[in-house]
Amino acid sequence: MTAIVEQTPVKFSVGRQIVLEENHRLLNAVSAEAWDRAGVLITSSLAIFVIGSGRSGLAVQMAAMRLMHLGLRVHVAGEVTAPAIAEGDLLIAVSGSGGTGIVVSAADTAKEVGASVLAITTAPESLLSHRADEVLVLPAADKQDHSAAVTLQYAGSLFEQSVLLAFDALFFSLWSSADQTAERLWQRHANIG
Repeated sequence: MTAIVEQTPVKFSVGRQIVLEENHRLLNAVSAEAWDRAGVLITSSLAIFVIGSGRSGLAVQMAAMRLMHLGLRVHVAGEVTAPAIAEGDLLIAVSGSGGTGIVVSAADTAKEVGASVLAITTAPESLLSHRADEVLVLPAADKQDHSAAVTLQYAGSLFEQSVLLAFDALFFSLWSSADQTAERLWQRHANIG
């Protein structure tokens, strides 16, 4: 018979402090210059496609929505209304490990047709990184790293959170330089569904 050990639950305030401190540390460690270059790549592309799997995919879809608010042509890869990617377009490919099959395959297709690839990953030497024109490294733990050396959070949580927060910071910088009012962006906000 296995003994059941009761643990004292961690208070919300402790969890909040860990999440905020880890994201603060991570975002201060990223290359602002690389994110600025990514902004130029994004705004100079004919169309933007985003891809990621699982929670990483959800985070990059939130980023796609903000880019759409700027008036950019943005598509979520795999959606039934997404057209073919083509020369002059950009694929924003998100994979913490840099080895997610569907994401790496999409990067291969993008390169084959002459599109650019922007990779967001924890792994600068990954398969995805080697296919990218620009690599944005978010120094979070791989989701299989359970050592708690980089993060106390579960699996890829820190990576996924930092994808969203870094893109929101990039959105803010692009919006600030685009001379568009909040009212103008709001006109592009979804109004059906």
